[in-house]
Amino acid sequence: MAKTMEEVLERFRTIEFRDEFDIIVAIANGGIVPAGIINQRLQKEVHLLHINLRDEYQHPKYDVPLLLAPIDFNFKGKNILLVDDRIKTGSTIRLAYELLKEASLIRTFAVNGTADYALFDEPCFKFPWIL
Repeated sequence: MAKTMEEVLERFRTIEFRDEFDIIVAIANGGIVPAGIINQRLQKEVHLLHINLRDEYQHPKYDVPLLLAPIDFNFKGKNILLVDDRIKTGSTIRLAYELLKEASLIRTFAVNGTADYALFDEPCFKFPWIL
């Protein structure tokens, strides 16, 4: 179901974060827009984790998610909010957890799907910022 930008932004405004975070890590590319919006509230550094599984039509591009660029930020001992647009199968998040395992705490955020912090959990969801 299509959501308006205002409906989605209202959820961003009202979600309660129960944890304290040192940094926000966006899974690029889908997590970039949500991480930017969250950063307006939390005012934490945003870093990119370049992991990819699907193409722009949400079809699998690879057999498993792949890290496409080296991790170029310090995450060891940090409390991380790991942000993606959608958490569907969890395979991308599992890889991210493995890559960031030396963090002190990792909590997940998804605009849609199953996460520690999720705005929606709906089978059919169209992001209002996708053209």
